[in-house]
Amino acid sequence: MFKRLTVVLLAALALTACDRVDPNSPLGKRKAIFKEMLKTSEDMGGMLRGRLPFDGVKFAAGALKLDGLARAPWQHFPQARDEGDSSARPEVWERQARFHDLARQLEGVTGELVEVTRTQPLDAAQLKAPMDKVEAACKACHSEFRNH
Repeated sequence: MFKRLTVVLLAALALTACDRVDPNSPLGKRKAIFKEMLKTSEDMGGMLRGRLPFDGVKFAAGALKLDGLARAPWQHFPQARDEGDSSARPEVWERQARFHDLARQLEGVTGELVEVTRTQPLDAAQLKAPMDKVEAACKACHSEFRNH
């Protein structure tokens, strides 16, 4: 009885492990970057919306981090669609020029956000418009190219 239970448990564990994404694959790398982008932007947005206490130094560091992250995932989209549980629509590969255009737009607005945060002390009210641009750039790409 114990052997059967052990075999069943091992089989169940093996099947759940099959659903994982290889962290070294292009899909795994871009998912990790996008997850970090989301966490960073949520913390920054939380500071501007009063969910978290505003800290100008942390916000500026977040802007710099977000700008670096915004430039990173695109290299992990291969020319042909890769296998795996991706949230990317087929249009990413069918309309690559538009996809890359939206990526450049995101990079531009995160760069603008970094510029605004260079002068301390920061005023949260003055950061709302540049942060809104970043969020709008994310949303624009998600609307066209991401399965929700």
